[in-house]
Order: sequence, then structure tokens, then C-alpha cells
Amino acid sequence: MSLTVYGVPLSPFVRKVRLCLLEKGLEYQLETVMPFTPPEWYLQLNPLGRIPALRDGDFTLADSSVICQYLEESYGDTPMLYGKDAQERGRIRWLEKYADYELAPLTTFTVFRNRILKPTSGQPCNEEAVRMALQEKLPAHFDYLERQLGQHEFFVGHALSLADVAIASQLVNMAHGGEQLDAQRWPALAAHYQRMTARPSVASLLPGEQRMTAKLKEMGKAATA
Repeated sequence: MSLTVYGVPLSPFVRKVRLCLLEKGLEYQLETVMPFTPPEWYLQLNPLGRIPALRDGDFTLADSSVICQYLEESYGDTPMLYGKDAQERGRIRWLEKYADYELAPLTTFTVFRNRILKPTSGQPCNEEAVRMALQEKLPAHFDYLERQLGQHEFFVGHALSLADVAIASQLVNMAHGGEQLDAQRWPALAAHYQRMTARPSVASLLPGEQRMTAKLKEMGKAATA
């Protein structure tokens, strides 16, 4: 077995794949590919140029959700992350999609991008866009997720699934951007996030990501000085 993930650690979609691999106990290596300026050879793996992509021996695949589903079906002797029946699988895929398509534009492409990425290229942070994301758009999504979680430890069933991984992966980027969930307004979701960051898989990635974020912040300060 020779598994390689292509991308960068601070991408929530790369993080989702890495956490999937870690929770399944699968060894892999991470090869850096920048999302906006990928090398020409990478376009053979994903003609869209997006990250992540996966290589499993001679087989290659792109898109985080597709990759995680492939790992689930190809490595059946590892912990299952897509549920035990059709209803659970459907629910997990829905919440994974919800994280990728509803949370990501706000947590990652608004809060994280404005606070961390834009300053590194000398662009000003659009704090009004960040404010709108945090105060006007994200609360409705957090209300929905709070209801879906209820008093349960996990979003679907009684075990960790890709729904938990995908949602936490987006909230990590919001935290890198300097924002945390309001534990008084969304106590179940905030507690879920704390449990996720305490898991060995997530905890093994966060220190390196936090160091990278700190370096990017210093670069941003220098670029905008």
C-alpha cells in the first residue's frame, strides 16, 4: 500500500481526507501542492487544479468526498465512517455536503481567507465580509447543526462518522481565523467541536497547523506594513 495525499494542511478538504486516513489507521504521505498555482503534472490528477487529490499505488482520484468514499469502500477492514445502513449513510453524506458547501464559503473562504490568507499577499482583510459571515450568515447554519446534534455525542448514530469530521474540519479553519463558537448559544455544537479537537487524529494535526497559521500572520503583518 502506498497512499499519497496532495494538497496543503490548512485546506479543510485536505484535512478531512487526512483525518479519514488517520481514523482508519492508514499510513500515508502528504505532498505539498498549492491550490491556486498547481504544477502542470498535477492537472493530470485533477484537471480542475483543486486540492486534494489521492494516489493509491497506480490509481489516482480527486475531490475530498470522493476520496473518503473510495477509502471507505477500498479498505473495508478499517473503522467504517459512513454508517451501518442506508439511512445513516444518506444522513452522513448530507451533513458532509452541508459542511463542504454551506459552511466552507463562510468559515474558510470568508473568515480564514480574509484574516489569514489575503494579508500575506498585501491585500486588506475585508472585516465587513467577516462580520456579515459571523453575525448574519453562520448563525442560521449553527442553529441547524445544533438541532441535528441534539444531546448526542455524534451527528449520526453512536460512532464517529465523516459528518463529524467534515463539520469539525470547517470549524478548525474558523478557529485559525480567530473565531470560536459561542458555547452559550450553541452548547452542543461547541462541546462537539471540543471533543473533536481532543481526538488523537485531530490533535496530531493541530500543532503543525497552528504554527503555519502563526507564520502566515507574521507574513501578513510584514506585507501590509
